Amino acid sequence: MHPAILLLTDSRLPAGGHAHSGGVEQAVALGLVHDLASLASFLRGRLRTAGAFAAAFAAASCAFAGRTDDAPGSWELLDAEADARTASPAQREAARTQGRLLVRVARRLWPSPVLDELAGAVPSPHHPVALGAAAHAAGAAPPDAALAAAYHAVTGPATAAVRLLGLDPVAVHGVLADLTPELAALAGPAGPDGAPGAGGSGWAVLGAPSTPALDLLAERHARAKVRLFVS
Repeated sequence: MHPAILLLTDSRLPAGGHAHSGGVEQAVALGLVHDLASLASFLRGRLRTAGAFAAAFAAASCAFAGRTDDAPGSWELLDAEADARTASPAQREAARTQGRLLVRVARRLWPSPVLDELAGAVPSPHHPVALGAAAHAAGAAPPDAALAAAYHAVTGPATAAVRLLGLDPVAVHGVLADLTPELAALAGPAGPDGAPGAGGSGWAVLGAPSTPALDLLAERHARAKVRLFVS
């Protein structure tokens, strides 16, 4: 793993990720997540759906960032493919907010023509697209980007659950440790030879795991009058 991935997955990175619960806040409000066991189930389901989606698109974005000048495709097209796979308007807004903030921070940490190009083409890209571009600018490879995206998909909600439910932080990190094999599996198939992103046709076959429960939680959260997290 490239060392820069440690920075990209650090919750202290000033890119706003700490302000998003990934659906946990509303899941707690509805009683769906109420203890360590229910949180573990929530995180595993999120990893296999939203995490798989994010990993695939981060890898594709990282691969596209390293393309040759004559490669087909565009940042607009890749972002549109991500948008088409995000049914919830609230989810799209949260993803674009986080993506915009990440690009802003990454351009200061790792100045790169790739990040400048992305910012010019899509001012508020989906977070996995921004993450893949940032990973490339930092010198990381598509599997690194995939791992960072999958990790981000579960650690943010896990931290939010600690704050919302007062769970034992060590026990929650134990749950995350148990997900390590699944995190590695999501990053493995996204290597440089297998990552989509060489062109529009590659992006069109990226997976689209359905997450209707997360969509409903996101929409409910957007309408909540009182909330601790942005999403």
